[in-house]
Amino acid sequence: MRKFIFILFAILIAFSSCKFVKEKGWFGLKNADTMDAYLRKQDSLHIADSINKVIAMQKAIEQARQDSINNAEQERLERFKYHIVVGSFLTSQYADEWSVYYNSMGYGTEILKASNEFNLVSARKYDNMKDALIDLGHFKDTVQIDAWVYVNE
Repeated sequence: MRKFIFILFAILIAFSSCKFVKEKGWFGLKNADTMDAYLRKQDSLHIADSINKVIAMQKAIEQARQDSINNAEQERLERFKYHIVVGSFLTSQYADEWSVYYNSMGYGTEILKASNEFNLVSARKYDNMKDALIDLGHFKDTVQIDAWVYVNE
C-alpha cells in the first residue's frame, strides 16, 4: 500500500509541472478567477447604470420640451383670446372643409374646440375686444354676414 501511495504521489508531482494542468487545472477543470469575474460584473453594472442615466436624462429633456411647447401654446391662446368665427360645426369634417375654403380666400383659419363640443372655424384672432369688434363689422359687410366674436377662455 505504501508503494501505491508513493507512486500516486510521484505521478501527481510529475503532472503538476505539465502545461495541461497549469492551463486546465486538475482533472481538466479550470479554477474560476473570482476577482476577474467580479471586475467584469462590476463593469457591466457600471455600463448598465450609465445607460439608465442617459435614458432618464433623455426622458427629462423630452418632458421639458413638451412642457415648453404646452406653455407656448397656452400663452398663444391667452394672447389671442378673441376670435372672429365664420362657422360652427358639430362634425369636424365640415369644419375642416370650411377652413380650407377660407384658407383659399387668404385667411389664416384655425379650428377651435368649444366647450360644448362644437368645432369653430376662426378666420382672425385678436388680443383685445376693441380690435375684434371693429374688424367684425368689416367682416359682416364684406365676407360673412353671420360672423361673430368668440371669447376663448
